[in-house]
Amino acid sequence: MTTTSNAETHKVVLVTGASSGIGEATALRLAREGHVVVLGARRTDRLQALVEKIRADGGTASAQRLDVTDREGVRAVVDRVVAERGRIDAIVNNAGVMPLSRLDALLVDEWDRMIDVNVRGLLHGVAAALPHFARQGGGHVVTVASVGAHEVVPTSAVYSATKFAAWAITEGLRLESDPGIRATTITPGVVESELAEHISDPGARTAMRTYRRDAIPADAIARAISFALGQPADVDVNEIVVRPAAQR
Repeated sequence: MTTTSNAETHKVVLVTGASSGIGEATALRLAREGHVVVLGARRTDRLQALVEKIRADGGTASAQRLDVTDREGVRAVVDRVVAERGRIDAIVNNAGVMPLSRLDALLVDEWDRMIDVNVRGLLHGVAAALPHFARQGGGHVVTVASVGAHEVVPTSAVYSATKFAAWAITEGLRLESDPGIRATTITPGVVESELAEHISDPGARTAMRTYRRDAIPADAIARAISFALGQPADVDVNEIVVRPAAQR
């Protein structure tokens, strides 16, 4: 396990959506760097397997069943982390869904799901962590957004709207918070993940296969998250855009 020379740099970090993709890669990287990671997601079997892998490699990890759309459930998990670990230094709001479709497909239930997970889920994480950050005098909110926050293509209208909202919420948090509370938006381009597997609209699914030909590994995003978390207290990395070199 790789550790830093100063134990004070080891953080207690809650990662949402940690059962696969960017969340899983982030948990693995942060644990290798010596941080205490708490994994949150709905698929507890995957979480437990990941915890066992981290512990076998010498890291420190635990798992909590977490549905980010459940406000009280998110608060309870964050409170439990603080009760068990004494503090929470960062929350990585990574949970997200991407069922792309044209608006005229009228997949309203999927629109609602994106809003619930990508926007309300982020707000629930912020609401749960902020009181602890204020009491501690510091903390770090990391939001995993998307290049969809900065561009709209056919089929991405609602998804892009939720990711722009995620960016705006995180920027608003930065502006409103005392300097001890830092806020970072990580903006991935095309990354290897399960997101595209949940697209039900046939046209959007076909288009996404072509779009995702040049995907980069999820650890590329995990490295960016690690970089932001690892900065000195007086440095706030506001946004990092990470995309494949081939993505235009």
